[in-house]
Amino acid sequence: MAVLLSDHASSVELRPLRYQFSALRGDSYEDNWLVIGGSVATPEGSWSFADPCLLTHEARQVSAWLRAVAAGTVTVTGPDAEGWLSPDTWFVEPVLAVSLADRSDSGAVIRVHLSLEAAPPWQQKDDGADIYQYFVELRVDTAALLHEANQWDLALSSFPAR
Repeated sequence: MAVLLSDHASSVELRPLRYQFSALRGDSYEDNWLVIGGSVATPEGSWSFADPCLLTHEARQVSAWLRAVAAGTVTVTGPDAEGWLSPDTWFVEPVLAVSLADRSDSGAVIRVHLSLEAAPPWQQKDDGADIYQYFVELRVDTAALLHEANQWDLALSSFPAR
């Protein structure tokens, strides 16, 4: 199970693969890191990644955000005065984030921000200066947003908070 967001030009697939540490360490923070696998295809190229970038409770925010976009309760965000984009939902590790680029009656244009280990190979830098500035925009209809939120929840059912 995974979440697959796609349109005519690009796609982003995310799936929880495993806990970072299979054995419990007795630390609620360390015990709840999930390794997320991603496959991305854009007109510029395709790549994949796997990184322990979401905590179990953060992972559940992804489907909640998709449902909120479908319901029309997420605000569209644009670049600031300097041209930088800030996602409206981000996580402890600045590897993945999401934001809403546009909304219509039938769906939305969402941005999946991919930084550090999730960035395309031609964009990866060690300094982190461009965190959240690489993104894939996807036009997704409301029914697909809800379907993918359900798929993500199903995928996470194997990874309860420990």
